[in-house]
Amino acid sequence: MHSGWKVLSSSPFQKLTIFASSLALLSGCALKNPLETEVKAESSKQPSHQSKTENSENKADAEKPNFIYIVLDDSGFSDLATFGSEIQTPNLDHLAENGIRYNNFHVTPVCSPTRASLLTGRNPHDVGMATVANFDMGPDLPNKRGRIKPEAGTVAEVLKENDYSTFALGKWHLSPSHQATAAGPYENWPLAKGFDRFYGFLEDSSDQYKPELVKDNSFIETPEDEDYHFSEDIVNQANQYVTDHASIDPDKPFFMYLAFGAQHQPVQVPEKYIDMYDGKYDEGWDKIREERFERQKELGIIPENTKLAPLNPGVKPWNELSEDEKEAFTRFQETYAGFLTHTDEQIGRLVDQLEAVDELEDTMIVFLSDNGASSMGKATGSINHTLAYNDIPESLTDIVDRVDDIGSDKTKSEFPAGWAQVSGTPFKLYKSTMYGAGVKSPLIISYPKGLKDKGAVRNQFAHAIDVTPTIYDLAGIELPKEIKGVKQMPLQGESFAETFEDDEVSTRDTQYFENNGQRAIYSEGWKAIAKHVPKTPYEKDVWELYHVAEDVSESKNLAADNPKKLKELQKLFDKEAKKYGVMPMSDIMGDGFLKIPEDSLRAKNQFTFYPGMSRLPEGAAPLIINRSYSITVPIIRKNENDEGVLLALGSSESGYTLYIKDNKLIYEYNRGNAVYKIESNQEVPVGISTVSFEFEHTAPHQGNGKLYINKEAVGETNIEETHKFKLSFEGLDIGKDSNYPVSKNYKDEDFDFTGEIDKVIYDIK
Repeated sequence: MHSGWKVLSSSPFQKLTIFASSLALLSGCALKNPLETEVKAESSKQPSHQSKTENSENKADAEKPNFIYIVLDDSGFSDLATFGSEIQTPNLDHLAENGIRYNNFHVTPVCSPTRASLLTGRNPHDVGMATVANFDMGPDLPNKRGRIKPEAGTVAEVLKENDYSTFALGKWHLSPSHQATAAGPYENWPLAKGFDRFYGFLEDSSDQYKPELVKDNSFIETPEDEDYHFSEDIVNQANQYVTDHASIDPDKPFFMYLAFGAQHQPVQVPEKYIDMYDGKYDEGWDKIREERFERQKELGIIPENTKLAPLNPGVKPWNELSEDEKEAFTRFQETYAGFLTHTDEQIGRLVDQLEAVDELEDTMIVFLSDNGASSMGKATGSINHTLAYNDIPESLTDIVDRVDDIGSDKTKSEFPAGWAQVSGTPFKLYKSTMYGAGVKSPLIISYPKGLKDKGAVRNQFAHAIDVTPTIYDLAGIELPKEIKGVKQMPLQGESFAETFEDDEVSTRDTQYFENNGQRAIYSEGWKAIAKHVPKTPYEKDVWELYHVAEDVSESKNLAADNPKKLKELQKLFDKEAKKYGVMPMSDIMGDGFLKIPEDSLRAKNQFTFYPGMSRLPEGAAPLIINRSYSITVPIIRKNENDEGVLLALGSSESGYTLYIKDNKLIYEYNRGNAVYKIESNQEVPVGISTVSFEFEHTAPHQGNGKLYINKEAVGETNIEETHKFKLSFEGLDIGKDSNYPVSKNYKDEDFDFTGEIDKVIYDIK
């Protein structure tokens, strides 16, 4: 527990009510861990390393602050207690009470572009990250290559040239999915982008209990610990990095990028954190949203005259829901809240470690979310995020039957859209949109040595592209003209360091937004939003106009009242779009998963994989959706007892697997809500043989599957519906099915193939 922190005797929720009525009362009062009930006595802190002195050879370095970016994923504007929530976030409360909060901070509406802007200080289109890194749209769309251009050096690259140590942990999602292989290419991985160390995952999301982990430039196995959780693991690693650094080279500053998988689906957290919120959400999302709204006004997060947006289309009032719906939807939100409290606890552990090694005073922490809360759970919520990604409805009955599994490793959960709107209070709509719920993020800056106006709320406009220029400003660093021999683009963000001491100084006043055809422009307190219907001409978009300086929640569309201002902003968008590489626009969504650029390793028609290959992430595996293909496996069975998995892609929620059991060859396609199974009508012979599976694509998202043994057909079935966009969030194994097994037929067994596999050959027709 931080020195000087107190614990109030009231309950956490009573504490929050007190906090909402008087910010000053709670200055410096926060719980490190809401689960703890004992107060540790304060003890004098002994430095763990020699203090930095004027006589140090590295005096210049010693005077430079450390910097830490902490990024949450899919967490809404109102989710933190200091931004109006009832969710317990005491460690972030403490950072806010001893730092500065920004209530007019903006990001992009999806994750990869925000992260690219944050790490480079430049607009996402201009650096090649117009949308999520899963989508590499090829050379014809250079702003959608799923990677950061070498001309846009990252903050890690720049700081490394200025004698900083650099660490990245958690979610990366800044390299194309087809490059996420154990064999590279590595040029867009963290170490190639300026980081000395990396520990985390490369793609958009990860299971919290069994992630596909990468350490530096190598895939590693998930730790076999029944109490494992990814958020805890990355903070364990972060604390190790900090401790080693402070112990061995304390005069050298460091930069850390800590990007949690939370609060992105799958929402998974130990049961005790869910239990903390038992009964808290029984009153429903209408009541909770109204309470957050009032609290935000009391805290000064929104103006008193702000209007609360009405319920989003498709969201029912809570009192119109059935009892089954209320039971399931309450559990979803209890889990989300517990997940955030658990994440906050991990942040507290990092802050404690910084304090323990005498680095906290010299460290500036920047906390934000990459975009607003996701509505991918739709009306009912989701317990299978592969189904959610493929726009496949989930049965409320299935959800209710498994309500107790929500948050565990048995589900991959996402809350209903009604709770997503609560996260975005007071705004309308969600992540992926240009409204406040999609592009406004809480921002907290904590810098014990450098901030005087502690606990303040700032109203000035800022954007993710402004953070890194602010860092350079504070560190006295100029952007190098070249990095690794590549001429650098100018910064496009601007430092807002002056706002640390001045609540009236002006900041940058214009920023465009665009993602997958949706677009908006902000300028001097006004905002214009174009509502685009996918696959229709952009000229037919309907524009809305909001005076957000007076109407924070975008409640009154002024397009008809002020056409002159709207026209002015439309012209400004065109100017900014031309300036920053927004054109050409494309309105891809899930179909972006199906695009394979010709210059990728995935663009082959034949793949040969060998036993012992590291798991290949799904985004780099052969793309079989809406294609005819075959999988051929030459094998040797020494005797009739040789059996097991020949290959498997996916997990218990979705995927496909080919295996031998009880001498029969079996193929299963697990769609998530249906399983298509073929079992051979003959036994697989002992000795040398070739087994194979062939799929004939007969119509969109369906086809006929056949099994063969030594080229003789031994079974077939019609696969009535395949996935539309993405097969799974777990990759391809050869000779085994690691992490979560695709088939229930061997779910409790160590089912590696005990015979010999020569190779596995995919032929895409």
